[in-house]
Amino acid sequence: TGCGTGKVAVPVTAWFSCSCYPVFARANKMVQQVSENINFPSEEEKILQLWKTLDCFQECLKQSKNRPKYTFYDGPPFATGLPHYGHILAGTIKDIVTRYAHQSGFHVERRFGWDCHGLPVEYEIDKMLGIKGPEDVAKMGISEYNKQCRGIVMRYAQEWEISVNRLGRWIDFKNDYKTLYPWFMETVWWVFKQLYDKGLVYRGVKVMPFSTACNTPLSNFEAHQNYKDVQDPSVIVNFPLDEDESISLVAWTTTPWTLPSNLALCVNPDLQYVKLKDNSTGKIYILMEARLVSLYKAEGEYEILDKFPGIVLKGKKYKPLFPYFMKCKENGAFTVLVDNYVKEEEGTGVVHQAPYFGADDYRVCMDFNIIQKDSVPVCPVDASGCFTAEVTDFAGQYVKDADKNVIKLLKERGRLVHASTVKHNYPFCWRSDTPLIYKAVPSWFVRVEHMVDKLLENNGQCYWVPDFVKEKRFGNWLRDARDWAISRNRYWGTPIPLWVSDDFEEVVCVGSVAELVELTGKTVPDLHRESIDHLTIPSCCGKGVLRRVAEVFDCWFESGSMPYAQVHYPFENKKEFEDCFPADFIAEGIDQTRGWFYTLLVLSTALFGKPPFKNVIVNGLVLASDGQKMSKRKKNYPDPVHIVNNYGADALRLYLINSPVVRADNLRFKEDGVRDVLKDVFLPWYNAYRFLLQNILRLHKEDGIEFFYNENRAKESTNIMDKWILSFTQSLIQFFRVEMAAYRLYTVVPRLVKFVDMLTNWYVRMNRRRIKGENGTEDCIMALETLFSILFSMCRLMAPFTPFITEMMYQNLRTLLDPSSVQEKDSLSIHYLMLPQVRKNLIDKQIESAVSRMQSVIELGRVIRDRKTIPIKYPLKQVVVIHQDPEALNDIRSLEKYILEELNVRQVTVSTDKDKYGIRLRAEPDHMVLGKRLKGAFKTIMASIKDLKSEQLEKFQKSGTIVVDGHELHEEDLRLMYTFDQVTGADAQFEAHSDAQVLVLLDVTPDQSMVDEGVAREVINRIQKLRKKGNLVPTDEITVYYRSQPEGEYLDSVIKGHTDFILATIKAPLKPYPVPTSTKMVIQDKTELKGSELEITIVKGKSSDADLFVGPLCAYVNLNISINGTEQGGMLLLENPKGDDKLDFAKLKEVVGRIFGLQDKKLSVYNGKTELIKEIDLLSLSGKTLHVTSGSAVSMISNTDAPLCQYINVHLLNAEPQECLNGVVGTLLMENPVGKNGLLYQGLLHETAKMFGLRSRRLKLYMDQAQTEEITEGTSMKSLNTKTVYVQVLPITAES
Repeated sequence: TGCGTGKVAVPVTAWFSCSCYPVFARANKMVQQVSENINFPSEEEKILQLWKTLDCFQECLKQSKNRPKYTFYDGPPFATGLPHYGHILAGTIKDIVTRYAHQSGFHVERRFGWDCHGLPVEYEIDKMLGIKGPEDVAKMGISEYNKQCRGIVMRYAQEWEISVNRLGRWIDFKNDYKTLYPWFMETVWWVFKQLYDKGLVYRGVKVMPFSTACNTPLSNFEAHQNYKDVQDPSVIVNFPLDEDESISLVAWTTTPWTLPSNLALCVNPDLQYVKLKDNSTGKIYILMEARLVSLYKAEGEYEILDKFPGIVLKGKKYKPLFPYFMKCKENGAFTVLVDNYVKEEEGTGVVHQAPYFGADDYRVCMDFNIIQKDSVPVCPVDASGCFTAEVTDFAGQYVKDADKNVIKLLKERGRLVHASTVKHNYPFCWRSDTPLIYKAVPSWFVRVEHMVDKLLENNGQCYWVPDFVKEKRFGNWLRDARDWAISRNRYWGTPIPLWVSDDFEEVVCVGSVAELVELTGKTVPDLHRESIDHLTIPSCCGKGVLRRVAEVFDCWFESGSMPYAQVHYPFENKKEFEDCFPADFIAEGIDQTRGWFYTLLVLSTALFGKPPFKNVIVNGLVLASDGQKMSKRKKNYPDPVHIVNNYGADALRLYLINSPVVRADNLRFKEDGVRDVLKDVFLPWYNAYRFLLQNILRLHKEDGIEFFYNENRAKESTNIMDKWILSFTQSLIQFFRVEMAAYRLYTVVPRLVKFVDMLTNWYVRMNRRRIKGENGTEDCIMALETLFSILFSMCRLMAPFTPFITEMMYQNLRTLLDPSSVQEKDSLSIHYLMLPQVRKNLIDKQIESAVSRMQSVIELGRVIRDRKTIPIKYPLKQVVVIHQDPEALNDIRSLEKYILEELNVRQVTVSTDKDKYGIRLRAEPDHMVLGKRLKGAFKTIMASIKDLKSEQLEKFQKSGTIVVDGHELHEEDLRLMYTFDQVTGADAQFEAHSDAQVLVLLDVTPDQSMVDEGVAREVINRIQKLRKKGNLVPTDEITVYYRSQPEGEYLDSVIKGHTDFILATIKAPLKPYPVPTSTKMVIQDKTELKGSELEITIVKGKSSDADLFVGPLCAYVNLNISINGTEQGGMLLLENPKGDDKLDFAKLKEVVGRIFGLQDKKLSVYNGKTELIKEIDLLSLSGKTLHVTSGSAVSMISNTDAPLCQYINVHLLNAEPQECLNGVVGTLLMENPVGKNGLLYQGLLHETAKMFGLRSRRLKLYMDQAQTEEITEGTSMKSLNTKTVYVQVLPITAES
């Protein structure tokens, strides 16, 4: 066995394949390379096929059957419409949490449920069959009507199942529940009977929201689901007093259609009212003093005659508007009443009372005995919202249409004072989208008001996410809870199981099918109306027979009964239910605070005195991109099918759950947001995975090592970036477990997304060379093991959130896993694996903090580069990091090499001395926080904040408080920024940027040599991009040919001057045109760069190595030594390896003295007849012959440009130099002086290792880059003259 550091032979134990992926229990088959381009939706389709072949969901349930149970209730949707984004969002949240619970070691049953009864179905049938009201249903018969309803109930069931499955949600459709199943309906009956037996059911008349389109009352929470801003009539009407018809009370209403049913007026007893004379008409009116503005714009328009409190008006009689209900005057109607619900914020302060069309009206008129419980209701509006025959002037008219006719008639009769319109928020039917009216209807009620305290207590035991919903939105709704009208005057629903006598005195409540059979003596095949309405029960009180009441249950009663009915409790599964109640988890949208959440809590409290669930996640609403409700009619949102087909389900899932909706806020859905998930999260993540596989395959191809991962045997890495990403990952797992246990998806998902950024844009980016093996095989394997470990952990963490991409990656990664390191018996799917445990021994907060500080410096430096438009390819001299904490500076210093590389600077300077660089603090006020708190004083204080001195702000930094213009300000009120004043007269030009902790100065002084290197990097970038475009991978052997025109111009000279630099990066021969005709071209491109045309051609195969390097790779000079009449010839390398250990003039003289035995001589060095001095740039003399004497220049000068000594060029292949060296190519002299100190094989090995700082490493030398011809002790050293030797660094352990 192995741990990734040696060859491992692994037997094939088992494998099979499906049409999409080969799946291995563990095979020695190599891991599959993956394409650079990926189509996520098509990959998801393959994964769906894999799950189907493996029957993954059912397999999960089988594997977990003996684990502790985790109970989840799924709120039932209607199948009469297609799933929308609200369903997708809630379904995704449910899927994530239940997958997480399974992967945390629980058995999680997930059954899909269907809401099959009620208005949504009936409304569709009414539209389809043109049914206008109860008479039409009576004509066709309830049996036929319900048959039609049953026919469309599951209209879109197949589409739902396809959609839910395509979105990656695992839920059981076969073992579902439907509210139309007789066994489900029987439990609903049982629930109702429990409430009835406890005295919680009563029949009453109540003013309720009423849908005229659906001919039925709605519950209060249904009425609150669909409010709209509408324009309604606003009228003020006069009511002459009986005692003096010249004086009128004036009342205001926005529902003129209720005026024919007026029975009283109401005023506030405590507020001031006035009697006034209207100056334009001379009429005398009474209204509230505070509401004069409702009728008059200026005081000159009226004359106040008297003032008095409202109580003075109590009991006064007035003249009715219409004669329809004059008989009610005998019971005290058409009288002024008093109640504190009349407010001074709207209207005239006189409220017209139509007691059967308003809840407050009903209550006030009951209090004053204008109406009684047994009164015949004054309610001249039928179930379709049309006036009945009693209202002779408007009979048959729809009430909203009648408004204009009522106003017209009032005007004709002189009762209209003022008419206009008003825009206000008005409730609409959630199903038919028509305006609701408020209307008194006889209904069956469940008592709720008496148990408000118990509801609040039980709600207190539930854990809500986010928690504000519990106390505010839901808590407030509970505090104002009203008795629940559970009956609907409809047909397609669970019939209310009450059999009553004609006078309603005798009532039998039936709680089961068996009980009904016993009472009626008839068999009962089904529980819908057509099957039981005809059944009668003999009276026990001599009242003939009892017949079933006509109403059916509100479908919310059925969904609230779902915890019990889905398992047919208590008729079956009694123990199983009681052991698992309350549910561990539910989730729905915030609109369900007045719907399903509420009905669940009411019924569980009434039945068992406890809450129905322990944990609940509430999501916000998904709106169209313009903030409007999504509307099929407006087509203001993209079809979910289009989104999934274009971007994939994972992208849609992650977009939705990484948004405000998971915190119960609203989301404006934008297609670009889904696309960004692909671009910013999935593609970088996929590229990191692809890069891992690419280099695992390269390792096998180049070094013969088969990578094989075992977490328990992997060596501990000493690399600080490995330690950081491993620690960061374990900290994430720790955070993930804590936050997921608290159901806080809104904290978890952003951290997971951030982790992808940390992995791809920091770890992989900064370790590319290591992963590609440029630092040696051992270090490469450590980096690969680290990257594999991270990706494997990440797949397991992300599996509940993005089930497709994690499965896709895992199916390939698992071929690299040692089976003994996987705890699960069956590891065929990522979703069978448990979540990773926290490995606390890998967590190092100090390293995490240090890297975080390094990242801040790099990001600030990048901002400066962007601001100054200096690309990262162009090197800069220096970055200065200023921080007040010495420990932070130590952290930054310890990671200096990464800052140098990432910011492409030559030097990092750290300092705590702000003054040296002209740094000071300045403060910016938080406009939102302070503006809200200080209001009018904010502008003045803002100016004072900007004038605060640096010293004052430094004290504020330490204390956290500061007083400005008498106001104490705190940390949250001010944002501190470092600002920078350029020091005049300084050589360096600095640009600055800072965050709250650190200030970064970047030296942007122009430097031609650095600009040249930047251009060379641009050339490298063009070559590498062209390589990628040609679908080449790093292991492909190629040669690069180039032509820069015009020749000899700036770009051409840069390429020629930096050939070695370019070569060392692209790891392929770089040659000028022409391209040999015998080569096979891969790709060619022309591009503009620095005013020249650059043409690049990449061909297959490497050009002969002999052509690759001409002359010594390192700068050199020939030496002619003339001392005391004796001459010697030799050479001196001015750098070695290339770019490192550059000689200065003093060092040159020292080295010459040592090589030629002239340590005790005073030497003079000449280039021609010019004596060299200290300031000389030696590299500019490369290739020249220098003359060394102990006196004046020699008269006879012989020059040669050819190297005087034999030499070998050396190219380091699979590692990076150590001991602060950078060059990977260099030169070794085989003799020096000429003919002396000849180099032998062992000396060659020793000098090569020494040159690259690899003294302790074993090397192999080759004549060719393909490493087919090794140099050994038997190789003739002379044959190596002017050749290039290729160096392979052997691994310290696990040599293949």
